[in-house]
Amino acid sequence: MAEPGHDEAELHLRARRRDIGADDVVVLELEDPTGKPLPQWEPGAHIDLCLSDGLTRQYSLCGDPTDRSVYRVGVLRDPQSRGGSVYVFDNLHCNSEVVVRGPRNHFPLQPSPRYVFIAGGIGVTPILPMITAAEAAGAEWELHYGGRTRASMCFVDELAAIAGGRLTLYPQDEVGLIDLDALLRTPRKDTLVYSCGPGPLLQAIEDRTATWPTGIVHMERFEPKDFGDEPDASSFEVELAESGMILVVPPDKSVLEVLEDADVEVYSSCQDGTCGTCETPVLAGEVTHRDSIMTPAEQAANDRMFVCVSRAACGRLVLGI
Repeated sequence: MAEPGHDEAELHLRARRRDIGADDVVVLELEDPTGKPLPQWEPGAHIDLCLSDGLTRQYSLCGDPTDRSVYRVGVLRDPQSRGGSVYVFDNLHCNSEVVVRGPRNHFPLQPSPRYVFIAGGIGVTPILPMITAAEAAGAEWELHYGGRTRASMCFVDELAAIAGGRLTLYPQDEVGLIDLDALLRTPRKDTLVYSCGPGPLLQAIEDRTATWPTGIVHMERFEPKDFGDEPDASSFEVELAESGMILVVPPDKSVLEVLEDADVEVYSSCQDGTCGTCETPVLAGEVTHRDSIMTPAEQAANDRMFVCVSRAACGRLVLGI
């Protein structure tokens, strides 16, 4: 797969199918109009849909990774939408064309003999190909899937056909919230936990697993973490290794904004540290990480950063661009 944010594929695809997957959820299948195989991907990957007027949004791939004829995504019409989901609902129909970037994967499924999957709402989309992969690998697994109502929960029949008794549904209006206290009382031997969903669900999981050994719990966020007060945003320099250019990042601008002002091409999308599009190699310097993607260990390595939100914890960063 190409390096995120740099020479990744830009595809001109066509919607071959559009279905209503649940209340306020549309499921799109995208194909190359010429029949060309699409770039490979693995469970946990997402793509960018480049919509209109510079609007770009990320959606998890929820189809079959072995089927390179199609990408499938599920899109929730968000009442707080900044325009992306509304555009998809109103403008993308069968035979509509859309520019796609990616795929990229910041939520890969690590090998394990056992998994506990926890999904909330549209967060089930990256989990669906994960359970298929876990099943194919012969791993033990269980899925706990919550939503506001049963009608709002997507792919239920498909999940039930795969999971059988390993699927537990939690329509909130019928049974309440997922019982995280019971699920996460203690770490299970040789078991990884994967979760995707709304911020409150992921925060509750983080709270209950705060003392667990690192590497057990893996999450993907659709909205940025709450870091509390902003850090000291003093000026610093960034040096671009490929050109030798040195740029000053003032307190009121992000690294991304400064790069764009200097006509340095960097792909970007979410602007809040959740999508991974603007991932940039760091060759020297220490980063104040403000993303919602990397684990603490990955952040401590200081070998990459997401330039839309993260800053320098030193006088100069050297970037691998």
